[in-house]
Amino acid sequence: MTVVFTLTFGLLAAAGLLTLWRMLRGPRTLDRVLALDVLLVLIVAGVAVGMAASMRGLDVVLLLSVALLSFIGSVSAVRLVERWEEHR
Repeated sequence: MTVVFTLTFGLLAAAGLLTLWRMLRGPRTLDRVLALDVLLVLIVAGVAVGMAASMRGLDVVLLLSVALLSFIGSVSAVRLVERWEEHR
């Protein structure tokens, strides 16, 4: 299982780097907001894999609350950007 966890962390890290590139290079604000949401999902997935690797399941509530706050923040940011672009 160590190989699986290492491979998973490597793939999540590669996806994180590509997401950071999109966040910095994104042509529109909505692209950057979406990239931030994807990055937060990747972080939550990385923490979940770390919990599985260490055989600890105590932080599941914390993981779910971070995922929920990430979703609510992304929806709020998209609404704000849409309103801001309408007024331009």
